[in-house]
Amino acid sequence: MAKLNILEFPDPRLRTKAQPVTVFDAALKQFVADMFETMYAAPGVGLAATQVDVHKQLLVADMSENSDQPLVLINPRILEKDGVQVFQEGCLSFPGIYADVERAMHIKVAAQDVDGKEFVLDVEGPLAVCVQHEMDHLVGKLFVDHLSALKRTLLLKRLEKKRRQSA
Repeated sequence: MAKLNILEFPDPRLRTKAQPVTVFDAALKQFVADMFETMYAAPGVGLAATQVDVHKQLLVADMSENSDQPLVLINPRILEKDGVQVFQEGCLSFPGIYADVERAMHIKVAAQDVDGKEFVLDVEGPLAVCVQHEMDHLVGKLFVDHLSALKRTLLLKRLEKKRRQSA
């Protein structure tokens, strides 16, 4: 397995729209394993392929305490969503930055696994937030896009200040 490089904002590649996965082979399985290794090492609970500069519709997530419930969604699409929740989100592409984001409380997602088998996932609460956050990455949308212009400006200034301090 190999740890991948995570793109950080304002890298323009984070705005790239991902293309569907069409080949389900050993290389895809290895890439998924590398994504999990990268996500766990970061440490994070979700990672979209776009964040590691692979513009395919693929995301991994694991919100379990012991990192033992890995979830892979390939070519995901939301079938249903309802309810509203506000959850404090962070992003591996925005290290150390968090903001309250409003998202659907419950979602039903159709996707494929690493073998190309289709399935439907019904999730709510924090996992629903995570899946929606990572799916946004696949269309070039970032969690800061859900914020007001003022909040986004303040958050991005804070990110720049953190970068200057760590340089």
